[in-house]
Amino acid sequence: MALKDLFITKAEPVITPTDVSASLAPVSTIEALYNFYGTGLTATRAEFMSVPTCARARNIICSSVAGIPLEVRTKADGKEVEAPPRVISQPDPRIPGAATYAFLAEDLLLYGYGYLRILEIYADTYRIRSAERIAPTRVTITTNSLGTEIDYYMVDGYRVPDSGVGALAVFYGNDEGILHRAGRTIKAGAELERAATMYAREPVPTMVLKSNGTALPADRIAKLLESWGAARRNRGTAFLNADVTLETLGFDPEKLQLNQARSYVATELARATGIPAFYVDAESGSSMTYSNVNSQRESLIDFSLRPIMTSIEERLSMTGMPNDFVPASQEVRFDLDDFLRGSAMERAQIYEILNRIGVLSVDEIKKKEDMVSE
Repeated sequence: MALKDLFITKAEPVITPTDVSASLAPVSTIEALYNFYGTGLTATRAEFMSVPTCARARNIICSSVAGIPLEVRTKADGKEVEAPPRVISQPDPRIPGAATYAFLAEDLLLYGYGYLRILEIYADTYRIRSAERIAPTRVTITTNSLGTEIDYYMVDGYRVPDSGVGALAVFYGNDEGILHRAGRTIKAGAELERAATMYAREPVPTMVLKSNGTALPADRIAKLLESWGAARRNRGTAFLNADVTLETLGFDPEKLQLNQARSYVATELARATGIPAFYVDAESGSSMTYSNVNSQRESLIDFSLRPIMTSIEERLSMTGMPNDFVPASQEVRFDLDDFLRGSAMERAQIYEILNRIGVLSVDEIKKKEDMVSE
């Protein structure tokens, strides 16, 4: 330390207090703001769905989440509530609940956020009675001066209420969404699909028809190219007279290694979505047999479905919000019993043990197996 440093007064850092009461929610990451403001998206949903690997991964993940039933349980003893609120199984009364949850899961996967706009609330408890899904691309926010806290939300450019009918129930994902996180890889996959389409349309190297005589007018050139393209789609052999010469430019698909490139990008996209590669046929030599199907489903839940399921479960179970879905004494969870159920022999062995030790009665076993008790 130099002598002059002893006489220099260092300014203390100014800590600006956060007005939590005036804030709806914190901004998780800087990348999350790109989602709201409509900039910074390195890939679009259209590009994502144009890649077969992405489309299949989305359908497997989102359809699986939507197909697993939700149940309401009491926190004290874990007992299932016999008559849960309808909003849990069917948020929007106009469409099936599976459709709402499929697109809500897609929003969490692609954008890192999901939204339900409140349509109705109960007059006595103020809990949510019905809600509709709102696409994240329709939602924008206004933050404080530091960009760290959300002051209010807007849908289609109009401010929505902070609570009550018209307000948003926000579902938070675990990251900024795959469109941000793997946008370049998605764009690469989309470009490879465009290249494959181009070479499927004209399955030869890029060609130039060169006139050896006088310059042809534009209409004659257009007719010549049209007739050439039509002939190549019907015949593999071509004939040229002395006035026209064929020259080729570029490389054919084999030299460009389109198949290898598409296979590589498919594997990378499977990694980005968090789904095992064999689920989207992104790797060769893998197979799913009856003996390992249960372990494969467990892997699918652990590495692909669990983050999205947890986000949905936690928001539906949140209490202390201006508008809740369930009372503070209850929680919402996905029922994985049917999804992970084993073969009939395995279930029979488990039921036999549980019945012998008094855990399940015969009637309870029949109920689990959808058998009518006589």
